[in-house]
Amino acid sequence: MEYTPKGAVPLPLFFFLLALICVRGQERPIVFGQETTLDALLTTSDEPGESINWVNVNTDPDTWRTEKELLICKGLPIGVMRSEKQYENFILMVEWRHMEAGGNSGVFVWSDAQPDPKSRLPGGVEVQMLELDWVNQHIKDGVRPPIAYVHGELFGVGGVETVPDNPRGTRSKSIENRALGKGEWNAYKVVCVDGTIKLSVNGKFVNGISKSTVKKGYLCLESEGAEIHFRNFKIIELPSGVLKEGETAPEK
Repeated sequence: MEYTPKGAVPLPLFFFLLALICVRGQERPIVFGQETTLDALLTTSDEPGESINWVNVNTDPDTWRTEKELLICKGLPIGVMRSEKQYENFILMVEWRHMEAGGNSGVFVWSDAQPDPKSRLPGGVEVQMLELDWVNQHIKDGVRPPIAYVHGELFGVGGVETVPDNPRGTRSKSIENRALGKGEWNAYKVVCVDGTIKLSVNGKFVNGISKSTVKKGYLCLESEGAEIHFRNFKIIELPSGVLKEGETAPEK
């Protein structure tokens, strides 16, 4: 019979509690970015915005970390983390920089946060974030992909359909290349209203989609093989609209 000193926790129970603490620690949301409302911005209120909580969906506990004002994603494994709440109509502002040539990432809006088993990525509308050298690393049959692909292509994923402003098949490509390369900060402003998205890259609107079949859902930040940094992540929530059945992603 194992001897346990008076007042001590039995070893099996100790290791169970330790494991429980570790699991709960891994599930603790990452706090990154601020959200506010348009009404709050238009009043004289000095109230600060609320912090945004993020939940790991299918990446490792160390895939995402914060360092001062930065959110750092190491890029592996492929997957996403999602916002704790859903958003409908809003303006998203974010700065990002890739740390590797040809790096791949993006942000999903109106997402179901339900990863596909094969791609490990969820449904929604993706706002692409590719580093400029990606096109040179993916030449196929002597054909280089268009540079417009790398800096803000918009497209539906996981059954979500959209109408592209600047069609490349079912996707919408940017009409002007304004992206900066590895190690340099890029600024996106993404206006999402009633199934329409307009994207500004480094101070100019260059892309958009409309008639998205989903108009409310989670935000997802993407880990897709390369280190990427994010900063100055802000959401301005706009008034809601009229949602029909099937236009809202299921809540988790």
